[in-house]
Amino acid sequence: MSLSSSLVVCHPHQPWFLDATLMGFDEAAVDALPWAAAFRAMTDLEQGAIANADEERRVGHYWLRAPTLAPEVGLAQLITDTLDAVTGFAEGVRTGAVLAEGGERFTDVLHVGIGGSALGPQLLIDALVEPGAGLRLHFLDNTDPDGIERVLSRLGEALRTTLVIVVSKSGGTPETANGMKLVVQRLRERGLEVGSRMVAITGEGSALDRQATSEGWLRRFPLWDWVGGRTSVTSAVGLLPAALAGLDVGAFLRGAAEMDAWTRATAWRDNPAALLAASWFLVGHGHGERAMVVLPYADRLLLMSRYLQQLVMESLGKRLDRRGREVLQGLTVYGNKGSTDQHAFVQQLRDGRNDFFAVFVQVLGDGHGSDHEVDPGVRAGDYLQGFLLGTRRALASEDRRNLTITLPEVNAGTVGGLVALFERAVGLYAELVDINAYHQPGVEAGKRAAKEILTLSERIRGALGAPRSTAELAATLSADELEVFYVLEHLVATGRARREGHGRSAVYGSAS
Repeated sequence: MSLSSSLVVCHPHQPWFLDATLMGFDEAAVDALPWAAAFRAMTDLEQGAIANADEERRVGHYWLRAPTLAPEVGLAQLITDTLDAVTGFAEGVRTGAVLAEGGERFTDVLHVGIGGSALGPQLLIDALVEPGAGLRLHFLDNTDPDGIERVLSRLGEALRTTLVIVVSKSGGTPETANGMKLVVQRLRERGLEVGSRMVAITGEGSALDRQATSEGWLRRFPLWDWVGGRTSVTSAVGLLPAALAGLDVGAFLRGAAEMDAWTRATAWRDNPAALLAASWFLVGHGHGERAMVVLPYADRLLLMSRYLQQLVMESLGKRLDRRGREVLQGLTVYGNKGSTDQHAFVQQLRDGRNDFFAVFVQVLGDGHGSDHEVDPGVRAGDYLQGFLLGTRRALASEDRRNLTITLPEVNAGTVGGLVALFERAVGLYAELVDINAYHQPGVEAGKRAAKEILTLSERIRGALGAPRSTAELAATLSADELEVFYVLEHLVATGRARREGHGRSAVYGSAS
């Protein structure tokens, strides 16, 4: 294919490229898509229209990196003031102007959140942090008690100089609340004061906001209802931990803003996000019939596929379109990194099921890597590019669709650009298939089901007495037998129930 093809979109001033020449469609197919309506919808969204109609909410993550675009002057000022507060507080912590209890400097940060409230910051820290640049970051992103204990044990004595950030828009997210409660318990066990080392990022007036206020927490930062978790990395959610780690958050925001400006182009030939969205649509026949395999050839971008799993799958995985018709939309995302993948699942990509398309991410520079030669005239980075371009060619030779995103290097600005590129592609694709990309009814259904299981567990504990079979307990409680069995086995494993026998013959009773 020729570099002059419209299926290669090049930035006019920087070595950023998106190449869809190996995706198996032509320019006419892209031309036929309803671009006018899609671009108009994105313009309306940025101007403050209700984009999440189910929740009657605006969608404003684009304003976070360009506050002057916010539809109200007061909102623009609020965004700017919050950024100043975040960076000022982080600078105070790093320089020792803000101290821990007893006058000691903070050394570590424990970030408690889940989903986008953790994935975004984790991506930034893993991709960009340099040793000694700032505080050490640790994450609690699940309600797994063993995982929480591992993190707290690794902190050890450093817990006394650890700043704890708790992120929850509503303040009622169970996983985050559980992590916070266990951290607070550990602090009190160590005789450490709680409020002076706690920071909340939450919605105004939320349960977490009220708790932080009443307990005198060190700081509170806003998480507005027009910022979704999966698009929150350019809010305080991502910026505060990044700034505490010593990252250049200004460059990150500028990179996102520059990509936003590029992807506002209303001709798809000039817009990499439009070409990316068109690729998803055309290769998946408008219904996500192929999975997207993300293959960044840079260790620093290892977490990119995890980040994109939430951004893409939570946004696009919807049962109904905006007219209430069942469409079962979605785009499956997985991946790891190159060239590691060439010794793993690339074997199937080339020779097995042809049910995917690959997204290669090529980084032109070698970062902080050695410029020493590993062979005469050849550096390690030359091998890395050779593996990428070779795998790209090998997949294409077997009619395996793939596209390549090229960026100059991995730094704060280019990571901001990658985030913004995929955010815009998600928004445009959602317009092409007529779905609401900004709600998550399936997630809410899962939360409701989890509450029901917790209620069932409480009922089972109340019903335990003399040994009875699973079937007898399920009948007594009018509950699903397998669910009762799983809860009983967990109660036995955690010492709160007693089991006699195994398998189908087992009976369960009170642990006392």
